[in-house]
Amino acid sequence: MDRFRMIFQYFQSNSESVMNGICGLLTLAGIKMYTSIDFSCPCLPQYNMAYGLGIMFVPPIALFLCGLILNRQSLVMLEEWSRPQGRRKKDLAVIRYLCSSIMQRAMVAPAAWIIVTLLDGKCLICAFSSSMDPEKFVDFASASPVQVQQLLAKVPCKDEELMRNNTSRKAVSRYLRCWSQALGWSILLILIIAAFLARWLRPCFNQAALLQARHWSNYIDIEQKIFEETCCEHSRLFAHKCILHFFESMRQEIKLHSCSLSREGEGAEGDQDLLRGITDQDQVNKLLKRWYYEKPPLDVSKATQRHPLGQERSPLPWADSPRTGSKLPQHTDV
Repeated sequence: MDRFRMIFQYFQSNSESVMNGICGLLTLAGIKMYTSIDFSCPCLPQYNMAYGLGIMFVPPIALFLCGLILNRQSLVMLEEWSRPQGRRKKDLAVIRYLCSSIMQRAMVAPAAWIIVTLLDGKCLICAFSSSMDPEKFVDFASASPVQVQQLLAKVPCKDEELMRNNTSRKAVSRYLRCWSQALGWSILLILIIAAFLARWLRPCFNQAALLQARHWSNYIDIEQKIFEETCCEHSRLFAHKCILHFFESMRQEIKLHSCSLSREGEGAEGDQDLLRGITDQDQVNKLLKRWYYEKPPLDVSKATQRHPLGQERSPLPWADSPRTGSKLPQHTDV
């Protein structure tokens, strides 16, 4: 049990590990879905190719979109790309790194689906059986063109009476299955070689730039998480103060209860500091709007200063509140 708890905590604390786990689950779900569906080719010349190629390529598109939706870094990348310049410049290298990481993880499940369908061969047989040259097969050479098209379309349906004892049907099926499996193994080999080269040739390029892009992409993700956690904590305290103000007759009882809850958090003094200067909805909206349009620069050299009582504080560079005259609490870049 302790081992599972450690694994869960590791995945919970590491965003990349969470994304890798989601990628693996999508891949396994796609393979399980393919093995569980009942593949039945329509065996009609007008619909075979649409059905076979649809089964091969439509689910991978859905898996790719699911990979983008479930990847938290997709939203982080879009926000970083679309945000105003403000007081912090955009780093295109970080955006490119995020985009590359997202695409690589989102393509794993679709690639696995396509490879599995090619190795199985049913989709390719259904899609291209009608396109085979009948002159290469004895049983089809003597038939009329209309009959040839109907017979070739019924190649995937081995239970049909016309094709049950037809030796050419087995030849067409084996031929297309061999090509399908060869294509599947080729794609798998190409992907393995590409991953191998990307893994071993990466140190040959600018490793410092890669480390910088990876560091700041992780920073953007962590900064967004900390900002959301701080907003949730402020919302909780803001709601708590509003409720205290509303229930005047129960103030003393609620205060006693809030003291027991605050022991699990940062303490009462930290709660008061968090609410200092942000006392109404307009100020909260102004703070959120400023965070979006004017993110603080990545410089903490002037972020710390000495409190008058000798305690160190870390205010952020927000403007003074127009209502109370006190400074809004600020979020550090660390």
